[in-house]
This record gives sequence, structure tokens and C-alpha cells, in this order.
Amino acid sequence: MSTPTQSKNTNAFFAQAAISFGVALVAMVFAILYLPVDPWIRAFLGLGLMYVTTSAFTLAKCVRDAQENLTVISRIDQARVDKILAEHDPFRSVS
Repeated sequence: MSTPTQSKNTNAFFAQAAISFGVALVAMVFAILYLPVDPWIRAFLGLGLMYVTTSAFTLAKCVRDAQENLTVISRIDQARVDKILAEHDPFRSVS
């Protein structure tokens, strides 16, 4: 039986995601700073941007943790099946 391999992100994908996040964050900060509104509105939008950013990181961590939990469960199930198959002797007489 083959064991499932865990897919890994490439360095290029990781770099693209990090650059994309950085560009989006800088663009939003720039837009908030140069928006022609009162300072208290800018502060409110800045707090909203910080909240969205931290929420995105929290959501990504929760999704990753849930995926890792499923992987661990499937590995345990696979180990149980492998143990049963290893212990099974088809030529043993049934008594």
C-alpha cells in the first residue's frame, strides 16, 4: 500500500503570496493615509485594516490546523490498517 504524500507549497508560491499580501497591505495603508477625510475617519479605517489583517492570519492558522488534524487522523488510520495487514496470515488455520 502506498502512503499518501503531503503536498508542500513551492518557494515561488510562498514568495508570490507574501509579495501579494505586502502589496495589498501597503496599498491600503497608502489609500487610508491619502484619503481626503478627517483624521478620526482615517484612524477608524486604520483600525479596521488592522482587524482584517489579524483576522486573516487567524483564519489561515485555523484552516492549517484543521488540515493538519485531518492528516494526523488519516495517518493513524493508515497505520492501523498496515498493522492489521502485517499481522494477518492467510495460511493460518482457523480453529
